[in-house]
Amino acid sequence: MEYVVIKCGGSIFSQLPPAFYRNIAELHKDGVQPVLVHGGGPLISQTLSQLHVETQFVDGLRVTTEDVLEVAEMVLSGSMNKQLVRQLQLQGGKGFGLSGVDGGLLQAVPAEKLSLGYVGTVEKVEVSILDNLFSQGFIPVISPIGMDQSGQKYNINADVAAAAIAQALQAKLCYISDIPGILVEKNGKTVVLHETTSSQIEQLIVDGTITGGMIPKVRSALQALENEVPETVILNGLEPYSLLSFYQGKAVGTKISLHSEVKYV
Repeated sequence: MEYVVIKCGGSIFSQLPPAFYRNIAELHKDGVQPVLVHGGGPLISQTLSQLHVETQFVDGLRVTTEDVLEVAEMVLSGSMNKQLVRQLQLQGGKGFGLSGVDGGLLQAVPAEKLSLGYVGTVEKVEVSILDNLFSQGFIPVISPIGMDQSGQKYNINADVAAAAIAQALQAKLCYISDIPGILVEKNGKTVVLHETTSSQIEQLIVDGTITGGMIPKVRSALQALENEVPETVILNGLEPYSLLSFYQGKAVGTKISLHSEVKYV
């Protein structure tokens, strides 16, 4: 069985065309097992604002207090998760929504930066839960809320959660964005890096080309590659067939490698 973990950010959700979900359903019918992991940052921010709960970010990661965590879980595991399941099923996919808390799917530990509050990383993925869903023909749709052994829940960055799941499944890893890939300046023009490396990514972070939420995205991609994930790519979900094009070997998005030649498109 070939697996692909598809991470969809909350910022792009409302813009995704029906073809995006149809592509996932088609891959499933063709024998590829998709897993959809989603964020929900903008809706979380909107809900926090409506409830007058203050929030801040450190290096692209949301500082999560108890109040923020409660709202994040409500948005991620509630409205966002079920909307994605619905859209997937409308396009012929058999979606099954769950969070990392369910069955202990994402066993979490606190993030290294204590200043982030209840932000966690994934210590273990309970793959048997996913295997059960796979065997019944489902496409898991996962909200990135995890829990530790004491029952404390954590908000996990969706990029980080997707990378951990890809590592556990040895799956290809696709980050869905609203841009065609990593953008850089070359000869006075903005171009897409078709393929890039770990060393170049670190330099792009240092010089400010890669900022904000793109930082945890690319770093989680590199960590996944170091843990034997076969391939990672950043794709534009607004291009209706970008996911299928990637599987057909076409030059789309930015492929991230540990060591390779840097290519521009």
